[in-house]
Amino acid sequence: MRIPITGSNPKAKRLEFRSPDSSGNPYLAFSAMLMAGLDGIKNKIEPQAPVDKDLYELPPEEAASIPQTPTQLSDVIDRLEADHEYLTEGGVFTNDLIETWISFKRENEIEPVNIRPHPYEFALYYDV
Repeated sequence: MRIPITGSNPKAKRLEFRSPDSSGNPYLAFSAMLMAGLDGIKNKIEPQAPVDKDLYELPPEEAASIPQTPTQLSDVIDRLEADHEYLTEGGVFTNDLIETWISFKRENEIEPVNIRPHPYEFALYYDV
C-alpha cells in the first residue's frame, strides 16, 4: 500500500494497492497485510517520510538511506521468523501454521534453488 501524492492538488491523493505475488494464496496474503496494517495502527507506527524524487536517479549515498524491501525469499522468511507475533493476534494465524509455512518455504523453495546454479551463472562459466 502506498499513498502517492502528485502535483499540488490535495484531492489528487489516492490509496494505491499493489497486489501481492499472483502465485501466493490470496486469503493468506490479504489476511497478513490486514494484520500488518492493524499492527501499525495499534503500535502507532508512523509511515516513512515521502520521497518526492525519482528513486532511480538518486545518488548512491541518498539511495542507501531509503529502506528497501528484501530481494531474496530467504531474507523474507528470516524476517517472518523473527517477527510474526502480530499475525497471531485474535487467532487469525497460529504459530503452528507460521512455523509450518517457514519450514515448507525453506525446504521446498529456498534450499532447492540454492543448491543449483542459476541459468545465467551456468551460461557464464560452463565453457570456461
